Amino acid sequence: MRRIWFWLVGFGIAAGAAGFFIWKPAGGSAADAAYRLAAVERGPVTASVRATGTLNPVTTVLVGSQLSGQVVEVLADYNTPVKEGQVVARLYSEQIRSRRDAAMADLAQGQADRETKRAQIDKARSQLQKAEAVADDLAAQRDRATAQLAEAQRNFERQTELTARAVGTQNALDQAKTQLDVQRATIASAVAQIASNRAEQTGLKADISLAEAALKSADALILQREAKLKDIEIDLARTDIRSPVEGVVVKRDIELGQTVAASLSAPTLFTIAQDLREIDIYANIDEADVGRLRPDQKVTFTVNAYPNRTFGGTVRLVRLGAQTVQNVVTYTAVISVKNGDQALLPGMTANLQIVTDERDNALRIPNAALRFRPAGAPAVAATKAPDSEGQGGKRQARNKEARADSENWTAGRVYQLDSDGNPQAVVLRLGVTDGNYTEVIRGDLKEGAPIVVGIGSRNGGDAAGAPVPRQRAPRLF
Repeated sequence: MRRIWFWLVGFGIAAGAAGFFIWKPAGGSAADAAYRLAAVERGPVTASVRATGTLNPVTTVLVGSQLSGQVVEVLADYNTPVKEGQVVARLYSEQIRSRRDAAMADLAQGQADRETKRAQIDKARSQLQKAEAVADDLAAQRDRATAQLAEAQRNFERQTELTARAVGTQNALDQAKTQLDVQRATIASAVAQIASNRAEQTGLKADISLAEAALKSADALILQREAKLKDIEIDLARTDIRSPVEGVVVKRDIELGQTVAASLSAPTLFTIAQDLREIDIYANIDEADVGRLRPDQKVTFTVNAYPNRTFGGTVRLVRLGAQTVQNVVTYTAVISVKNGDQALLPGMTANLQIVTDERDNALRIPNAALRFRPAGAPAVAATKAPDSEGQGGKRQARNKEARADSENWTAGRVYQLDSDGNPQAVVLRLGVTDGNYTEVIRGDLKEGAPIVVGIGSRNGGDAAGAPVPRQRAPRLF
């Protein structure tokens, strides 16, 4: 029994030793970690902002009605091209036409009354002219009677003297006296007629003034009736719903026979896009990215309707009014797009890429190198990167530094392997990034230099930085 146990224990020790030699790791201990490497290279780096937006016409006109009434004609439908002033719908207008005819009749009556007033004024003026002529005649008669009175006075005085000297007869004296009285009566009659004529002229002038006032009243009444007629004609014209611009109907909100109620506000009947050969995109830009947007920046985008086609546009402006939804602040950027073939339609969703900066031949590193941190490494500090040209660099290096200081930059850190294979930090000043690569503005890196982008397997890696697969032990059963 002891011999059996002795052989079993010996067999177990031998099997364990064999297994250890067969299956032990071929790449060294776990502490001997290999690293994946990548080379610093030159190439394009394009910084961009990605966003989504909605396509909208540059100008959208809401066509409404200022009148209430029943729709009797609908002359435009969805996608109907319309010209400026074209009738797109009509409301029932017979009642307004009746009001217009009555107003026209009232206006004609007022115009006739005005003509009557003018005729009365002309008649009164004619009578005044006649009275003035009569006044002249009466004045002449008075002057003649005055002259005759003077002559009769002299004849009476002469007959009185002759009679006093017993030369003249009493009959001649009486006749002279009678003639004198007649002339005096004639003058009194002329004076009375002149006074009557003056009173008549005053009355005629008053009639003229009254008629002129009545004429002004008639003119005012005509103006009032003309205004009323014009107002009715405006209402009649409004029964024809016209397009104020040239464009295309993108929405229709009325049906034939529908009653339009415009008592409180003008209802929208049609929505017309003015010109779809140019279209705008309203893009929602996160507040973290809005500072990178500038007018005239290039924009590329796609829409779901044409997944294999890329469209282009430019940034026109960023609206100052912010929108906050669930504590997320966004701004609206307006993108101008040429839509010559009118493939883009209002309401489409655009997936945009706004180019904010470009470098054609930048010294660039993979972003994976910036994310790599060996165990226990401190966070990168926003300090100035060392100048690879040294303190006594050439004028070209100083110019490069001045250009770099004027640009937007951030501090970064990558790692290179020293002679012992340990990662050593290199502090950099970084420029634009496209999400995969980042521009190096300053730092002790040369083109082609290897940098660490990640940790490899325990077995180490190959010359290109790719991990070598672990060798599997042969199976014993």
